[in-house]
Amino acid sequence: MRDVGPDPVFTTQDLRKVYDTGTRKVVALDGVDLKVYAAEFTVLLGPSGSGKSTLLNILGGLDRPTSGRVLFRDLDLTALDDRGLTEYRRRHVGFVFQFYNLVPSLTARENVQLVTDVSPDPMPADEALELVGLGERMDHFPAELSGGEQQRVAIARAIAKRPEVLLCDEPTGALDSHTGVQVLSVLDSINARLGTTTVVITHNAAIERMAHRVFHFSDGKVRESYTNPNRARPEEISW
Repeated sequence: MRDVGPDPVFTTQDLRKVYDTGTRKVVALDGVDLKVYAAEFTVLLGPSGSGKSTLLNILGGLDRPTSGRVLFRDLDLTALDDRGLTEYRRRHVGFVFQFYNLVPSLTARENVQLVTDVSPDPMPADEALELVGLGERMDHFPAELSGGEQQRVAIARAIAKRPEVLLCDEPTGALDSHTGVQVLSVLDSINARLGTTTVVITHNAAIERMAHRVFHFSDGKVRESYTNPNRARPEEISW
């Protein structure tokens, strides 16, 4: 497991993102300064439209800011061209989204292998599925799995490339409380066992209790940030 160190994995400096719709400009990020530290479980909390997903997409190299800087350790993501961002995503970042995006015609194992076939140092698909508690379900198709199991396949697919950071956009948003807690338990276990820096965005305030560090977003700004001296276990959370 990687140690939590004093050096941030992500640093944003006066990060701004403005979308020009043609008739008006929409400010998604309005001067965001934050740091995400190695091996921490970080929660970005706020209502829909507060800028959380925009920030996550920029941290993951899926989008570019209008102005400001974002650093991945010493690498300035804002200075990379499209090829550089693609290489950054391939080597360092795993994504988990609200909707699972599994290929229906492939088994759980085959869905994970889609990533391992193109990664420089992947873990075997079987190992990744064992880590998320699906060792006995890896030959099942998505239609044969529950929503929570499908999300765990998506997590296995994300971690199989051994990413340094795992970026999760509303990973429990489509799940009920009981199933959502199971998914959170998997994310917490991956964070603890592999030391994967994990960033979860959510509008669900209950989830902030399990974070090392929390950022509250509103209107494209960080309104509050703090650390949890006593983190809750996933099974202690309900909504």
